[in-house]
Amino acid sequence: MSTKRRRVIVVDDEAVMRQSLEMTLDRAGYDVAAFESARDALADLASGGADALITDMRMPGIDGHEVLKRTRELSDEVPVIVITGYGSVASAVDAMKGGAFDYIEKPFEPQRIEVTVARAIESCAKAREIERLKAQLEDREAPQLIIGVSRSMREVDQAIDNVAASDATVLVTGESGTGKELIAREIHRRSARREAPFLAVNCAALSAGLLESELFGHERGAFTGADRSRKGRFELADGGTILLDEVSEVDPAIQAKLLRVLQEKAFERVGSSYARKVDVRIVATTNRDLPRAITAGRFRQDLFFRLNVLPISAPPLREHKEDLAQLVDYLLETATRRGTHKKPLIPPGTMALFEAYDWPGNVRELANVLERAIVMVKSAEIAPEMLRDWLSAPAAGSGDANPFLGMTLAELELKALDANMKKFGGNRGQVAKALGMADRTLRDKLKKMQDDRSESAE
Repeated sequence: MSTKRRRVIVVDDEAVMRQSLEMTLDRAGYDVAAFESARDALADLASGGADALITDMRMPGIDGHEVLKRTRELSDEVPVIVITGYGSVASAVDAMKGGAFDYIEKPFEPQRIEVTVARAIESCAKAREIERLKAQLEDREAPQLIIGVSRSMREVDQAIDNVAASDATVLVTGESGTGKELIAREIHRRSARREAPFLAVNCAALSAGLLESELFGHERGAFTGADRSRKGRFELADGGTILLDEVSEVDPAIQAKLLRVLQEKAFERVGSSYARKVDVRIVATTNRDLPRAITAGRFRQDLFFRLNVLPISAPPLREHKEDLAQLVDYLLETATRRGTHKKPLIPPGTMALFEAYDWPGNVRELANVLERAIVMVKSAEIAPEMLRDWLSAPAAGSGDANPFLGMTLAELELKALDANMKKFGGNRGQVAKALGMADRTLRDKLKKMQDDRSESAE
C-alpha cells in the first residue's frame, strides 16, 4: 500500500542552490516544487498547499520575510524554514520571531535539510492533532442519549436517524430546555462524521465581533489584542459538525458570512482576504419563530432557507409526560454519579406532583429541580412537600409559587426592565442607574424589547 509523499515548496533565486535542495529532498522521499520566483511559489502554495516551505532570505523583489508573512496569511499550518547566508543570522532570528519554524545557515550538509524538514512536518502535524483533540474535548460534557418512549420522542429518534445519513444542514427548533443541543450531538454521533470533531458555539452569548472571531478565526494584528493568529470553530471542526446554538441571535452582518459558508464552503479569517475551504456539517438550533424574525427584518430569509433543509422539532416536556419516570431516573443517576450523594427514591406522591406540573422550563427545569433536591434535602427520598415551593407555578393543589424557576436570563431581564420603567415613570436615566447599566446599553435593550413585542403581536 503506497503512502502519499509529503509536499515541500522550495523558493530560491540561485539556480545551483535551488537544484541542490530539490535533489536532496527528492532523494529523501518528498514531492518537491522548486521556484525561482517567490510570487510563483506563493501562487502554488495558494492553489495546491504544502506540508513545508523552504525559502532563501535574500531574494530580489519578495524576500524571505515577505514570503513568511504571506505564507502565514495563506496557512498558519505550513512550517517555513529560512535559509540564510553568513552575516544574515540576525535577520533569520527576526524571521523566527515572525513565525518561521527554523533557519539554516549556509553552507550546510544535505542531512541538515532532511532532518529539519522532517522535524518541521512532524511537529506541525502533532500540534494540529493536539489542537483538534482539545477542541473536541471541550464539547463532550452532555450525554449522547435520547431519553423517552413516547410517540413524540420516537418521532424525534427516527428523524435523527434519517438526517444523520445526510450531510445536509439541520435546523432544530423548540422551547428552551427541550434538549435541542442533545439532538444535535446525537445527529453527529450517528453520522459518518462521528470520529471527527463536534464543536458548539453559543451564538447568543457573544457580541458580533467576538462571534465572528470565534467562528472564523483571526489573523495576528486583526484587532487590538490579537497578538497571534487563531483558528475559528469552522477550521477546528473541519470534517466534522458545528452546532450554531440559538442561531436566531446572530448579528445580520455575521448572517451574511454564514450564508457564504453554506453556499461556497469557504470563509476568511478576520483580518485576512484569503478564502479557506472547509468541509463542515452545520446543525443550527433556535427557540425563536424564525419566519416572524424574517418579517421583522432581523433574520435573512435566504439564510433561513439554507438552514432549514432538514427540520427537527424538539417537543416540550408537557407534551410527553409519559417519559417523566424514565427521565427522572436517568437525571437522578447522572446527578448522583457526579457527586458524593446517593441516588434518592421518588415516591408516588412526588411523581404525581411532577405529572401535574407543566414544566415551562422543560427537561432543563426538571434536571435543576432534581439536582437541587439531592444537594439541599439530603434525604433517602424526595418527598412532594419538599418540592412544592420550588416549582414555578401551582401544582397538585399547592398554592405557593416561585415565578423565577424555569425562566431564562433574557426573560428575567425583560421583567426587570419592565418593572423599573414602571417604577421610574419611563425615566431612562433613573432606570439605567437602578439597573447598573450604561444609557446606550439600556437604549439598545429597550429597542430589542419593543421589536420582540411587535413581532409577537403580528
